[in-house]
Amino acid sequence: MNKNLDYIKKKLSLLPMSPGCYLMKNTDGKVIYVGKARKLKNRVSSYFTGAHNYKTTKLVDHIWDFDYIVTGSEKEALLLEINLIKDYTPEYNIMFMDNTYYPYIELTDETHPRLKIVRKTKNKKNKYFGPYPDATAARNTFKLLNKLYPLRKCNHVPDKPCLYYSLHQCLGPCINEVDKSQYDEIRKELISFIHGNTKSKIDELTEKMMTASENLQFELAKEYRDLIRSIEYVTAKQNVQFGDYKDRDILGYFIDKGYISIQLFFMREGKLLYHDFNLEPVGEDFEEDLIRFLVTYYQTHPEPYELLIPQDVDLELLTEILSCHVLQPQRGDKKSLVEMANKNATEALEKKFLLKEKTDEKTILPIIELGQKLGIDTPHTIELYDNSNIQGAYAVAGMVVYKDGVPSKKDYRKYKIKTVEGPDDYASMKEVIYRRYYRLLMEQKEMADLIIVDGGLGQIKVAKEVIDSLNLSVHICGLSKDDKHSTAMLLDEDGNQVPIDTKSPLFFLLTRMQDEVHRYAISFHRQVRSKSLFSSILDEVKGIGEARKKKLLNHFKSVKKMKEASLEELEAVIPKNTALKLYEVLHKE
Repeated sequence: MNKNLDYIKKKLSLLPMSPGCYLMKNTDGKVIYVGKARKLKNRVSSYFTGAHNYKTTKLVDHIWDFDYIVTGSEKEALLLEINLIKDYTPEYNIMFMDNTYYPYIELTDETHPRLKIVRKTKNKKNKYFGPYPDATAARNTFKLLNKLYPLRKCNHVPDKPCLYYSLHQCLGPCINEVDKSQYDEIRKELISFIHGNTKSKIDELTEKMMTASENLQFELAKEYRDLIRSIEYVTAKQNVQFGDYKDRDILGYFIDKGYISIQLFFMREGKLLYHDFNLEPVGEDFEEDLIRFLVTYYQTHPEPYELLIPQDVDLELLTEILSCHVLQPQRGDKKSLVEMANKNATEALEKKFLLKEKTDEKTILPIIELGQKLGIDTPHTIELYDNSNIQGAYAVAGMVVYKDGVPSKKDYRKYKIKTVEGPDDYASMKEVIYRRYYRLLMEQKEMADLIIVDGGLGQIKVAKEVIDSLNLSVHICGLSKDDKHSTAMLLDEDGNQVPIDTKSPLFFLLTRMQDEVHRYAISFHRQVRSKSLFSSILDEVKGIGEARKKKLLNHFKSVKKMKEASLEELEAVIPKNTALKLYEVLHKE
């Protein structure tokens, strides 16, 4: 189960309804999956709702965080997805791991050339176009080219003409002598067409469409119209891919509320691959911040062929500092790239602020309210304590720490009760708080602003007694529970009930905090009890000392699992004779 789900849900609520790519990350920040979406909010949210197949369920279990890049269209997202997968090779994009997965269109170098859809580009004599975003895009382009250019369609030249010859989509090498110069001209036109020079072909088809329409050949006119539309769709220019194979970096930024968000996109070999995001307080001169960022970055990274920057950045100064071409595009695809970088910078900064506001609503604002209700300064660091035992046996306590309403798990502590015999929760609380604060006092470490004990006036009194005896100024309050073991009320240092709206964020935060410390203490108690029971049973078996106890405990984890084990499974851990004795002890009446 994903333990970072609350944080992810907050980020999901801030996703835009825009096309783009998303990058799923694990606890180490490694990209484990890349996907594209027509609407980022809907697609990414779908991973965390409803049922999924095995692969997706396994993926979601490993998602700790995600990032995203907004694009201008779904087609751009499709191309960007390919580039990101190639760059990161995420483990859950199994079917995309091999670069040869992506379809290419191959123009063969045969006597009678033909077009093919292939996955591997291994024949150096042939010409390859792609890779294409997916198989559908490749097939659509393939069909269009075959209609526009009369190349051979058959795998082998047959003895008689086929339908394609009748449709004027093949020169008919099966019955005609086709000169090499004809094929050379077709190859030249086809390559020029794929590289984006489509005007002459569209003009030609438009003229044919008008002629067919004038001759009342409406079906034929419709075919020409559909071909024109196919050309416009298949060859539409895309912001995320250039045909000149140049390395470019694209700078975008956005300033708000005293912070500057900087996005640097990286285009390699004409393809947009990934981006780098920086958020920092803005100085008096934002241009200085941008230029300082770029200069620092390029001290440790190679400069690209070209750097694209927004209009209001000092072009002259950057040109003097950097050796690459620095441009401020006024129009066209390059301007669109800068606009995309600016848009992503805006999205990133606004997302950060909204995420902080949502977090503050559930954490820091309720903590401020708690301080006001208790009549103390805002308690930024809070410690909560809870005891756990069974009739005084296996007595333990747990302490959890919250900083500004957020759990600080590295500061959690477990305590085995040492001086108390029998079920005495007050004495246990007194021992734990004394041990905790005597140590902090001796080590001169920072202390909490507020202690919350699990219980009523009695628990508050013993905690206050310890704090007063050590001459410390740490505030104390208590959280008591009702008959159903649910959070019921907040008590101040004098045991007076502090009124709280049970539907307020403060009440929900206190409930989560109380549940957390109870869970932590109970978990430790079960662990201690299990180890103790384990040891007591093993003490009955001759031949099992501390080393073998530890070995059995590490292997079986609990008495229950050890009891469920077969004799053969026990023999795999300890010697046969000892295993037999243990098996008899575990299964005696």
